[in-house]
Amino acid sequence: VEIGSLAPRGSHEIIMTLHGQGPRGGGRFGQTTPPLVDFLKDILRRYPEGGQILKELIQNAEDAGATEVKFMYDETEYGVESLWSNDMAQYQGTALYVYNDAVFTTEDWNGIQEIARSRKREDPLKVGRFGIGFNSVYHITDVPSIFSGDQIAMLDPHQMLFGVHESGQCWNLKSDIKEITELNDQFAPYFGLLGSSEKTIKDGNFPGTLFRFPLRMKPSQLSNNIYNKEKVLELFESFRVDADTVLLFLKSVQKVSLHVRESDGTERMLFQVTASDSQEDKMEWPNALKTLGQAIDSYSNGVLSSSVTCATYQLSIEVRDETAKETQKTTWLVCNGVGGRGMCGELDSLADDLKFIPTIGIALPLTLIDEDKGATSCVSGRAFCFLPLPLGEESMTGLPVHVSGFFGLTDNRRSIKWREVDQWRDPAALWNELLIVTVIPRAYFTLIMETIRRIQTKKDQDFPLSPRGIYGAWPDPNRIRPRWKPILEPLFNDLLQQPVIYSLNRSWVQVDETIFSDLDSSMDTTETVIKYLQSSGMMLAQVPAYIDAILTIFVTKPGSLRRVTPSFVRQTLRKCRHRGSSNEKLLLLEFILSDACYNDLIGLELLPLQDETFTVFSSSVNDKDAVYIASEEYPRSLYPGLEGRFVLESIAPHVMTSLKEAAKSRGRHSHALIQDTASRIFCVYNLQIIHDAEKSAQQ
Repeated sequence: VEIGSLAPRGSHEIIMTLHGQGPRGGGRFGQTTPPLVDFLKDILRRYPEGGQILKELIQNAEDAGATEVKFMYDETEYGVESLWSNDMAQYQGTALYVYNDAVFTTEDWNGIQEIARSRKREDPLKVGRFGIGFNSVYHITDVPSIFSGDQIAMLDPHQMLFGVHESGQCWNLKSDIKEITELNDQFAPYFGLLGSSEKTIKDGNFPGTLFRFPLRMKPSQLSNNIYNKEKVLELFESFRVDADTVLLFLKSVQKVSLHVRESDGTERMLFQVTASDSQEDKMEWPNALKTLGQAIDSYSNGVLSSSVTCATYQLSIEVRDETAKETQKTTWLVCNGVGGRGMCGELDSLADDLKFIPTIGIALPLTLIDEDKGATSCVSGRAFCFLPLPLGEESMTGLPVHVSGFFGLTDNRRSIKWREVDQWRDPAALWNELLIVTVIPRAYFTLIMETIRRIQTKKDQDFPLSPRGIYGAWPDPNRIRPRWKPILEPLFNDLLQQPVIYSLNRSWVQVDETIFSDLDSSMDTTETVIKYLQSSGMMLAQVPAYIDAILTIFVTKPGSLRRVTPSFVRQTLRKCRHRGSSNEKLLLLEFILSDACYNDLIGLELLPLQDETFTVFSSSVNDKDAVYIASEEYPRSLYPGLEGRFVLESIAPHVMTSLKEAAKSRGRHSHALIQDTASRIFCVYNLQIIHDAEKSAQQ
């Protein structure tokens, strides 16, 4: 069948619309796809404009193995004399350029034409290679174009520039060089900037990829969104909000910069973010990526493994703001993990169905932890899917670390899918929940243990995190968002079996080896109590309040969680006699009296006497062992020669009050009771009480 035009050449087009009457018997029948413009408009409705557009383009560069990405707003107005058609003139002005240093493959050229299908399905590690996300650029432009390798291509979803039903055109730098040369104005925007030059034309090859997005200057069928310099700079600004974390979990892209080229050709850089590896171990990052790559290959090939493969490396992120002339550098410890095939059958089954890989990344800031605020990390943890998800409640985790994962996302790639009542069996949502309880806890555990190892081994080096600062990496159960709480139990079940507590002796100990102190450092007794317990061989530690709460919740073995209390100190004194100064003994006495458990004083040699010695709190039945507390009415002077049987009068008033309470608790309310030796627990008598009792008996 030959289809031709019914209109004479040069006349106006005739547009015919055919209306169906519905089926009238056998014949062709089936669903059809909407027009390309309508399809793209639906994508734009689901993909709000903003900094996420730039992230999609960074993601494409990451998938291609690029190491650098540049965004440039260009105000240059190019010539309109030698163009493909007069209609192209409107796209020769202001544009947004995006450069990366990777070259399009044949699969990339095919993929960018398959508008409704991401090539991620063929390669799970490609997080969004020219899938629906790329088409968010239509917020900005009507005619995106690509220059990579030896090809220049333009896309026209309106199908009006290159012929009826033609949605684009492609030129080869070698075979089409004659046309490219003749249409000099048409192709001028692709040369003389971002690494493309006259040499590129001579070589017939551009060793990178250059996207050009002419700004939409008037409403079109695709969008009413008009773009100008102000809007592009807003786009840049929204990207800068995430700039310090955008490279955290990427394996290839290490530098992103924002540029402006004025109409006179003056180019200046506004902003740049760079990721670099550890200065001490240049091979740490590449070796980690190699380990992860091997683990991913093993999982994809069905090799069984019962554990999570983890690799940790130190990463520095430097942000340079050329406008403000400021540079900020942040150091991170990043742990990436790959789940083993065989760890969870349900996870493996979903991975095969969804073409997902159970990969996880966790990043801990090493330079932003504030020990003065209880060692809590200053980072408000966010969720990433390789790149940070849009800032908002949906992406906040409540963790003190950032978490990236091969998560199943909503259609617009703005948030993680979760199981809801009406979609309880959603496979991507179930996958996310399984990742949280299987792979993330182990990677998190590895990150904390590796941080401790580095603190230990780099004591004399410039490691930016202090021992107590490690507590800032522990998740706080009161802050973590409900969706992420399943991390806690498997994480702490493993973590609390390891030496993760930093003792006051400056060593790392396990929970069941530690005595935890929450004593107020401003109290006079605290230093003495701690010193005594340490001299007795105890491993003491002080932890922030939320760490103490974690221990209370997750340490369930009886007797494993021990604290510094008056009772504990009394028990220790029975086993290990205090050999310090008299002043220290008095402070210990003050502490062990503070809980008013006077029955528990028996046998402790801490009762201070007026002759500056100490005797044992005794339950002796002999009056010769009695110790007296003098009073104003019955002063010690009335009993010469008995200094060794009176409590030291110069002790602190509140300690004396406690001793009087102790005497009263074993009080002799009548003369008969005073002589009732069977009721004596320890022999400390308040003389005023004795006198009152004797007087009462005489009456």
